Amino acid sequence: GTGGRGANGRFIRTPEGAARDALAARLRAQGRSFQQIADELGLKSKSCAHEAVGRALHSIVADDAEALRQREAAHLDALTEEALTVLERTHYAHSHGRLVLDADGEPLLDDGPKLAALRELRAIRESYRRLHGLD
Repeated sequence: GTGGRGANGRFIRTPEGAARDALAARLRAQGRSFQQIADELGLKSKSCAHEAVGRALHSIVADDAEALRQREAAHLDALTEEALTVLERTHYAHSHGRLVLDADGEPLLDDGPKLAALRELRAIRESYRRLHGLD
């Protein structure tokens, strides 16, 4: 077979089964019928060959989706680093290109950039949760 059942009752594919499924998909791509694939790979029926090709195609899509998910997660991580840099920086208020001073002559802090960075961090976290199916 292509695998067995794990302790949780779920089907587990073996490397041999995955390789056979991949070969079935390659044979199908070369134009072989499901019956020819079944005969060549020693499968019970053309239905088994069809299922093998389906498993291989599903695996390819799942692998591509995971690679995309990893790339997107890395991009979100980079955005997080940038937002954290803005959040940790001291920002001073400016008006008409000039630094705004308080009554004691000290530069007035501007919370706007920090609040904007916090909003971005929240949006990034939402994107991350959606990316991983947590929302």
